[in-house]
Amino acid sequence: MSEAEARTQGRREAAPAALVALLVLAMLAVVSWARGWELLGLPWWLWLLLGVPALVLTIDLSLTFRGKGLVRSREAALVLLGLLVLGNFTALAILVAGLVTMSTQDLGGGELLLTAFAIWTTDVIVFALLFWELDAGGPVARMRAPTRASPDFQFPQDENPQLARKDWYPQAWDYAYLSLTNAIAFSPTDVMPLSLPAKATMGLESAISAVTVLLVAARAVNVLGS
Repeated sequence: MSEAEARTQGRREAAPAALVALLVLAMLAVVSWARGWELLGLPWWLWLLLGVPALVLTIDLSLTFRGKGLVRSREAALVLLGLLVLGNFTALAILVAGLVTMSTQDLGGGELLLTAFAIWTTDVIVFALLFWELDAGGPVARMRAPTRASPDFQFPQDENPQLARKDWYPQAWDYAYLSLTNAIAFSPTDVMPLSLPAKATMGLESAISAVTVLLVAARAVNVLGS
């Protein structure tokens, strides 16, 4: 498989996930506009602004179906994913500030839960894409390598190769499952981080997820139905 073919195939794997992240943020923006929600007095289109990196990534991944793309290097892809992480962290900071400073009359249960859902969902998707781009040199290197050498994540198939399908290598949905379980359990489950970048990114995702789930759930108990 040539490098161009591997890049195209890898991008096709990740395109649906990037699109879901964009749609979630767009849904939050539309509902905020329709309901007149202004968290901390910020306009509804703030959520669209935070979704710009997801839009660029979605366009890039979609263009690969025609053999083209906006992102020409793995480094550029990592920068774009880093902007998505930063945007998600900013959204969480805004939500936490709203929890601390706004009353239950100003921050109702519907706005709280939908905003938290959007942040948590994009957290799972963004870090799934980050894991996918980070592991073992990226999707192109993984597809072209004869064996999985020096991986950043140890999947069950790495530890027990006799259980793996022939020519197995982790794909986008394997990293989506890794991200989902890490966001729910706040710790590794069946996939172990081996490198420092892998441990750092998993730890950051767990921290964002923990704050979103635990702090928002505690507040939501008091404002549901308001």
